[in-house]
Amino acid sequence: MSVLAFASPLATVAGTMPVLLVFSGKAAPGIYIIMTVMLLIFSVGFVKMSRSIENPGGFYSFVTAGLGKPAGLGGAFLAFVGYVCIGFFAPPFFAATMQGFVAKTLHGPEVPWYWYALAIIVVTTLLAYCRIDLSAKVLTVAMILEVVIVLVFDVVSFSTSGDRVAHGIGFSMPWLTDAGLGLALLFAIGNFFGFEATVIFRDEVKNPDRTIPRATYLAVAGIGVFYVVAAWGYVAFLGADRAQRAAQTNTVGLFNNSAEQLVGTVFADIVSVLLFTSVLASMLSVQNIAARYSFSLAKDGVLPKLLGRVHKRHSSPYISALTVGVIWAVATIVFTVVRVRPDALYAIASGSGTFNVLLLMFLVCLAVLVYFLRRRRRNPESLWNTVVAPATSLVFLGVVTYLAIANYSELIGGSTRVTVIFMAFTFALFIGGVLYALYLRKKRPEIYAKLGRERV
Repeated sequence: MSVLAFASPLATVAGTMPVLLVFSGKAAPGIYIIMTVMLLIFSVGFVKMSRSIENPGGFYSFVTAGLGKPAGLGGAFLAFVGYVCIGFFAPPFFAATMQGFVAKTLHGPEVPWYWYALAIIVVTTLLAYCRIDLSAKVLTVAMILEVVIVLVFDVVSFSTSGDRVAHGIGFSMPWLTDAGLGLALLFAIGNFFGFEATVIFRDEVKNPDRTIPRATYLAVAGIGVFYVVAAWGYVAFLGADRAQRAAQTNTVGLFNNSAEQLVGTVFADIVSVLLFTSVLASMLSVQNIAARYSFSLAKDGVLPKLLGRVHKRHSSPYISALTVGVIWAVATIVFTVVRVRPDALYAIASGSGTFNVLLLMFLVCLAVLVYFLRRRRRNPESLWNTVVAPATSLVFLGVVTYLAIANYSELIGGSTRVTVIFMAFTFALFIGGVLYALYLRKKRPEIYAKLGRERV
């Protein structure tokens, strides 16, 4: 449920999917099919690695095992900052959406956006402070409600007849020559982030060797099928030859307007309310992952020991969870003071964080391949699990990473100057982690020895 919440099904279908339709039109379901297959292949090496590296550090531990401690620490910095940025997309997005809902739908007072942003930060931080099973219960309820709403939309979309049938309800697979394919792939892969949680919570489940593989494959396959059907539902309702134009004309309100036409005004209002819980669930999932990265780094001696404390009653990394919440709150206040609009803010936060995690996933593919190639010399294992699948996903993610670099300004929705600043900062994070690890190897060898290997 944590993985599914990170993916934020309703927010993705209502917010990101219309953007994907702008770039790909009737090929959107096909893009999700390709992404699902490729990430299932990625999961083969990921799951195999999780059984070989029994550490709760997630991608941090994997990169360390495959590429060495300096690269591992660089990857950990990428991950922590990337997840914090992805999570920070939620407060301004929630605030901007809530402002409009309260003022226009409920005819309520005009409340500054930062109050809504700070309120949702407080709520998720309190939940992240408590036991992970409390978060899981909240996420489960939110996910069930979101999935039901989207499934209703899907069923009604396919069952509705009329002139739309004349325009076709089928979809086509994308081609390499399609305009906008690069950006479409970038937006699509961002919808799958979060399944790293299956290894990050390793020490908080009863049987990780059984739970992690099941959770990983179910999450990737479940999310993929869900998105394929939802994207196809859009195409079926709008018409194959009209989907792209409809998304370009009304990107923001496409889902709500379609839902209102199909089911009615009350249903559309329910969608608006559940969109808020979807954002909250996604933000809580990201906060839990970011907090555990901070916790792992603290246990390894890289960050202050205070961040490695575990709550006596809740068994949660409560100081790290509070720290992530404080970072988001301070960032909200700072951006309010410098007068950055919330709609511009959440685009930059989401885009820059997505690139961080994408770059990290590429490093993980390389690390998994190198790790198992090295092990094959003395312990030959399944060629598919240890070589073919990791190598295939490495090539695929390499292409997507290149597309992200080439289209970075569109990814974050920023100017050339903003693009240069954030791109430079991302690579500086990784390089800084490598240099810091080399410093630790020379000056603090006892800390260097624990990097990526600390058991909790």
